[in-house]
Amino acid sequence: MSQQATPLSSSEQPAHRELSVGIVGFGMRAGLWKYAHRPDDDQLPSRVTTICDLSERGRGDAAKALPDALITDDLDQLLDAGLDAVLVTTPDDQHFPVAMRALKAGVPVFCEKPLATTIAHCDTLLQTAYQTGTRLYVGHNMRHMPVVRQLRELIISGRIGEVKTVWCRHFVSTGGDFYFKDWHADRSRSTGLLLQKGAHDLDVIHWLAGGYSSTVSAMGDLMVYGNITDRTDHSRDRMWDWYDKGIWPPTEQSGLNEIVDVEDVSMMQMRLDNGVLASYEQCHFAPDYWRNYTVIGTKGRIENLGDGPGDVIAIWDHRHDGHAEPDEKLIIGEGDAGGSHGGADPRLISEFLRFAVHGGKTETSPIAARQAVAAGCVATDSLRSDGSARQVPQLPTELITYFEDGQQR
Repeated sequence: MSQQATPLSSSEQPAHRELSVGIVGFGMRAGLWKYAHRPDDDQLPSRVTTICDLSERGRGDAAKALPDALITDDLDQLLDAGLDAVLVTTPDDQHFPVAMRALKAGVPVFCEKPLATTIAHCDTLLQTAYQTGTRLYVGHNMRHMPVVRQLRELIISGRIGEVKTVWCRHFVSTGGDFYFKDWHADRSRSTGLLLQKGAHDLDVIHWLAGGYSSTVSAMGDLMVYGNITDRTDHSRDRMWDWYDKGIWPPTEQSGLNEIVDVEDVSMMQMRLDNGVLASYEQCHFAPDYWRNYTVIGTKGRIENLGDGPGDVIAIWDHRHDGHAEPDEKLIIGEGDAGGSHGGADPRLISEFLRFAVHGGKTETSPIAARQAVAAGCVATDSLRSDGSARQVPQLPTELITYFEDGQQR
């Protein structure tokens, strides 16, 4: 597993010239530009100077947000612009080809999660980063979310003893709007939501448990949205164009993607390489939207009740008969940076820019990102066949060592 990052203190970080940052794909995750465009930062100033998007709308949105930036539809023009770093925030099926070209061009890469939509593409990206020496970073922002960090700190402190099992239930009330009206619903572009949506949770499960999935199995189905026949081409739209919180029940949705062949319910079992057992359940027509992690160790159990600032992490560390109130409750904090995802996104980009310049270990891990994709891909194969347990292919030792050592030879 990736070791705890040890970022430089403000007194240790040398002042640096202003970094030139590029963005490829100015869609739903392009809001990260706000955290990469910080020319007034005292320690590591940066400026988004170049943006590439194939769509007219994406280029128009970029021009409005960053009128002084070079806007182009030519990736070569962006890669030839003398950038210090590039953010790849395209749809998932374009992560691989764009990140590959950037790595080969020698530009440090921030690749939004998932690293890719197949195991082979993940492994090729890792091998390319290893061979070229170009720094690769993956946008698993949940490692910077207060709820996850607090859970992990409790585990590392030994509060519940040795972890033996991790359960995650993911309720997605927005599934019909977020994932079934655009490319997410097309398995040829996303592989499936067990990978696309689950990559975050699988990475967190691995991080909390201290191991990676070695054997997985899964079941799932397209239980609700496959029965809705009203379909629309949303290729020129953004999610907020069609989002309507008032639609309920989920069977009343309309305007789904023209292709809908991914599961809206998935249930996955995992045996990790350190013996921990884990499970992951995901439902895209639930009435509420949050993640519930339960971690049970040899000395107790922790569970988050809500996953945002102000919600609760509950701890049971005494024996009880029947249902019992937690022995202790901790409030989930807001972090120290503000911003989206409980402050995770600005911390994520800050870590990437620091890494792009100085290198070293980070909280996120390309190896962990690959292992989340690998577990999701193998589980999806299981889900779409007989649900049997299957082995997750492992990586060569030299790749693991290289990336876990901070990509330093």
